[in-house]
Amino acid sequence: MSRDVRTTLSVIEDYLGPFEGRRILDVGCGHGALARALAKRGAKVTGIDPQAEAVAAARAAVPDATFETSGAESLPYADGAFDAVVILNALHHVPGPLMDRALGEAARVSAGPLLVIEPLAEGSFFAAVRLVDDETQIRAEAQAAIAAALAAGRLRLSAEIEYDDRRAFPSTAAFLARVVEVDPARAAIAEREADSVAAIIREVGEPNGEGFTLLQPHRAHLLRAASAS
Repeated sequence: MSRDVRTTLSVIEDYLGPFEGRRILDVGCGHGALARALAKRGAKVTGIDPQAEAVAAARAAVPDATFETSGAESLPYADGAFDAVVILNALHHVPGPLMDRALGEAARVSAGPLLVIEPLAEGSFFAAVRLVDDETQIRAEAQAAIAAALAAGRLRLSAEIEYDDRRAFPSTAAFLARVVEVDPARAAIAEREADSVAAIIREVGEPNGEGFTLLQPHRAHLLRAASAS
């Protein structure tokens, strides 16, 4: 399938911007990369992540934002506490039975839209990362959870797009470092499979100077609670 090449940040800007003064909840904030970008654009960012180590790193990286350790399935905020909520590459990390609850919680605390962006199990980036952590099933479960919430009328769909995100890396080691940063439990497998990953990257990656570029297809759903006007 042919898709437009977009940066994920540009998709978020199109759907949720402008950000100045807006209260944005970043669910599954990781080390704070998205929170930092939104804060630079004037948003009042709150980030949550179940990993205390990631929250500590996010606090250090983005002192102007607020971060808390929390699972997506039980958000410690009042109804409508935020102007918008974004779940970026994080829904598939929620245990399968809790994905629907996580979507409901995100919609509950948003006075406006909920933007869920998920990677698809395809593309050159996925071909390389699956040797370390094959997320085929959990990525499919995330899409199924969104579809089920829509079919049951718990959420309303405002817009949906697919796009390719280009990701440049100077080396296989840098790629693997990024993969492990997302989930430290991958470290041992990443070390063991480093040569196999390098071979796949030589096959599917696009040369980029001394490094390479990989494509990761994404699907973005702009949602609202069914009860929202």
